Amino acid sequence: MFALKYLFKSIYRILKSANGRHLLILMAKYGNVARYSQRNISFLKYKFLVPDCWSFLFQFQEIYVEQYYKFETKEKTPVIFDCGANIGTSCLYFSSLYPASKIIAFEADPNIASILKNNLDKNNIKNVDIINKAVWIDNNGIEFSIEGADGASIFGKGKKVKIESVRLRDLLLQTSKIDMLKMDIEGAESAVLKDCSDALANVKNIFIEYHSFPGQQQELNEILGILSKNNFRYYIDSAQGRQSPLVNHFYRDNKIMDLQLNIFGYKN
Repeated sequence: MFALKYLFKSIYRILKSANGRHLLILMAKYGNVARYSQRNISFLKYKFLVPDCWSFLFQFQEIYVEQYYKFETKEKTPVIFDCGANIGTSCLYFSSLYPASKIIAFEADPNIASILKNNLDKNNIKNVDIINKAVWIDNNGIEFSIEGADGASIFGKGKKVKIESVRLRDLLLQTSKIDMLKMDIEGAESAVLKDCSDALANVKNIFIEYHSFPGQQQELNEILGILSKNNFRYYIDSAQGRQSPLVNHFYRDNKIMDLQLNIFGYKN
């Protein structure tokens, strides 16, 4: 029995939870929908407009099945910074976890930010303030390619547009305590974290989706150094495993990134 659990641990983890079984239902309904085809999706007790079903299914697995963003706090009204809020799946989870929380959601892509607002409104989520700007190292704006789902990036290959930005460091220093800082900003995280290196004292929990792009310096060591300097204990999990990594330098069907990691940090 133990051997079977080990060999099929991912399947076992999905099947043993109600949300995992719900994921399988969603996969059966929407897993074969063409990429970047909008759908109205009902899940759990919510309804969302989804611009890309496949990316939503991954979000649901990470957020509701794996519970990547779950954290504990004794605060009655915890403060949550959701950097890269996308269509609102993470905001919805945070709001259900702590209904009295104050959530500041940053979404750079104007089209996705509009979907985010509509999704939260129609599900009666009232504790989220949306900032339609990219978190960055200054307030001067930034150019990045819009992908249409959850992959807009400063390192993207498509046509780039300039959008407004906000310096995250300034907001962190202006906030007395941040119970959760979630950062999924598609490659901008290294620059932003280095800029925020001396502004994380009031952050209690942090999630970073780290991306590495060919031709760009890998900066994982600097990110981990910043976390250590700010007294975080951290845990690292691969977002996309691959066989023979010394030979296969890219993920299957992805020639843009050569590494993606989930980094979790917490203070005792």
